[in-house]
Amino acid sequence: MELGLHTFGDVDATALDKGAEGARRIRNLLEEIELADQVGLDVFGLGEHHRPDYVISSPATVLAAAAARTKNIRLTSAVSVLSSDDPVRVFQQFATLDLISNGRAEIMAGRGSFIESFPLFGYDLGDYDQLFEEKLDLLLAIRDTEIVTWEGEKRAPIHGRGVYPRPLQDPLPVWIAVGGTPQSVARAGAYGLPLAVAIIGGEYPRFAPFFNLYREAARRAGHDPAVLKTSINVHGFIADTTEAAADQFYGPQAEVMNRIGRERGWGPTSRAHFDQSRSALGNLFVGEPELVAEKIVAAHKVFGMDRLLLQMAIGPMPHDQIMRGIELYGTKVAPIVRKELGVVRKELTGSADGAKPAAQQA
Repeated sequence: MELGLHTFGDVDATALDKGAEGARRIRNLLEEIELADQVGLDVFGLGEHHRPDYVISSPATVLAAAAARTKNIRLTSAVSVLSSDDPVRVFQQFATLDLISNGRAEIMAGRGSFIESFPLFGYDLGDYDQLFEEKLDLLLAIRDTEIVTWEGEKRAPIHGRGVYPRPLQDPLPVWIAVGGTPQSVARAGAYGLPLAVAIIGGEYPRFAPFFNLYREAARRAGHDPAVLKTSINVHGFIADTTEAAADQFYGPQAEVMNRIGRERGWGPTSRAHFDQSRSALGNLFVGEPELVAEKIVAAHKVFGMDRLLLQMAIGPMPHDQIMRGIELYGTKVAPIVRKELGVVRKELTGSADGAKPAAQQA
């Protein structure tokens, strides 16, 4: 199983000098990705947002900078808001990232948890579902065929045009990310695409039926569920002691959840709710390395997933605490999990002369 991290690049939205604040976060973020690579983590994902509280609106750009500073870690969006973007440009950006990184790029496509990008780029929210369906179809057509002929209703058609550059990986990995909507889960299965499920509330085992639905949808569409990859994306934090992990993570995590909750009508969170959520079956993976490793192994028994991405860099988490958490994740948690699950980590073996990397995914 692969172990990794993802973040949205949280910044202080009240900062007067937003350029300086963004530069600070990008600088720290690149150090975090570089450390994740050095300690042997498998994946780092960056989420696309168009809000003042997040600095990453162009995941491929930041991932390209990270590619130049890393050797083995896979680099993915988490997610790319495909509905409000152009699939041609998304493919070109990540194909370029794939070339820069020597075959380590991935696209995690989703409809997005926020809607700011739709009016920003001139899209009608009434077309929310249709936009994603059509653009995913086009993205996959571009991935599968160099010369593309495609036609839909929400984008101008393409008649026999080439899309370049082509990536080193063939095919370029495309995942579908969902927040728990059954229709989205079934869509991913029907397409035969890897599935990432975000779990940010409740007891995590309650999401197991989504994975059953996904595999059944894949089977009905003629895909072999046994070869389809799955991931869970969760909030969590690791420190030297469980008490320190909880104390350090509660404030930033609560600040973010309460801010989003005010926008969406959720009730406020509390320390009691936080502590309940980090219990054995809770959605938060927070604690000392042995505790978090034990919880990851337990989750694997429930889902049989191929990947877990932990969101540690959330809200105003201090950079030094994030760095320590990443160090513990790679040097303490990952070895325990890999030993328990019998995982042998494979490093990329591709070279700049065009040899294909060993670590490829459908």
